[in-house]
Amino acid sequence: MSDTEHEAADASARGHDGPRLVVGLYAILVLVAAVAGFLTGTFVDGLDAPRFLFLIPFPASPLGFAAYGGLTVALVLGVPLTLVVAVSQRIDDAA
Repeated sequence: MSDTEHEAADASARGHDGPRLVVGLYAILVLVAAVAGFLTGTFVDGLDAPRFLFLIPFPASPLGFAAYGGLTVALVLGVPLTLVVAVSQRIDDAA
């Protein structure tokens, strides 16, 4: 086994391989955004209803703000993440 294979095996054994770590961080960030939205909807008065993508209205309630926060961060982080994955696979296939 080469050094690179040993490092990959060690990382997988620890559970910190790249894709798994990135997906975990992504899920944590989406959850944090949803919790922040919920707390905003709970403790801030006089808020207008949020509109996801300027089209889809959500209720001005804690659950509405939680859904808005989670979905917004999921989209804002998910699209570039998907593009990075697609490009990295094409580069790996071309090499």
